[in-house]
Amino acid sequence: MYTQERTAMSNLVVGGPVAVNSYDNAIVAALVENRPVMLVHAFNGGYLRPAELKEESHDKGVKLATALDPATKDAQGHLWHITPGGFFGQRPLYYIESAAGQVTPKAGDAAGTDGGRGDDGLPKPQRRRVTVHQDAPKSTADMVQVGLPAKVGDKWRGKNGAIEDTQLWVVTVTPWGGITFVPITHPDAILGFKDHAVAADSEVRLTYNWGGDFTGTVINTFYPRLPNEWNVPYHHVFT
Repeated sequence: MYTQERTAMSNLVVGGPVAVNSYDNAIVAALVENRPVMLVHAFNGGYLRPAELKEESHDKGVKLATALDPATKDAQGHLWHITPGGFFGQRPLYYIESAAGQVTPKAGDAAGTDGGRGDDGLPKPQRRRVTVHQDAPKSTADMVQVGLPAKVGDKWRGKNGAIEDTQLWVVTVTPWGGITFVPITHPDAILGFKDHAVAADSEVRLTYNWGGDFTGTVINTFYPRLPNEWNVPYHHVFT
C-alpha cells in the first residue's frame, strides 16, 4: 500500500490493508526516519515500557505504564525504535527496540559486530529488542522479553538457528490510525496483555488474533506519539 499523496514518502510501503497518509507523522517518522516514539495504547492511554530499564537486563518483559515517572523519562524507557529488519514476502519486517539501556560501542570496535555504522562513522547503538517466546501464545507464561540478540534465553531464539526469527514483527497500520504488531513466528497472534487485561502494569503477552486478519482489535492497537505530542492530553490526541 502506498501513500495517497505525492510526497517525499510516496513510495512508502507498509504491511497492512490501509494506506499511510503523509499526515500520519508519527507512523511515517517511526517507520521511515527511525525516530523514537512512544507506543501509547488505544484503550487507556498507557504506554509500553520495558519492565527493567538497565542495559544488562535481558530476561525481563514489557509492561503497560500509566504514569510517565521521571526515572523512566530520564532513562528513555518510554521510547521505542521501529527498526527495519527485512521482508517477509512483500511485507516489510521490523524490530521493536527499546531506547532504554542501549549500548553505544566505542569507535574502535570492529565492524560487523556492532550492527553497522551510522552517517557519522560511529558504530550504531546496540538496542535491546522485543523478543517472542518460541511457544507463545500457548501459555500465559510465554511472554516477551527485551534483550540483545545474543543475550536472550534459548527459548527466545530463532528455531532455525537465526536469532532474529523471534524478534521480527509485521507492523500493520489499522483503519483507525494506530499500529498492530504481529510476530512472524506466530502469525495468528498479536501483541496483547496477560489475561487480556489492559490495566496499569499489565504484562505484555502474545494473544490470539481472533479477528483473523492483520488489523487485530482496538484493544491491542498502539498509537505512535512523537516528542511534540507527549504533553498533549490523551483525549486531545486521539479525538
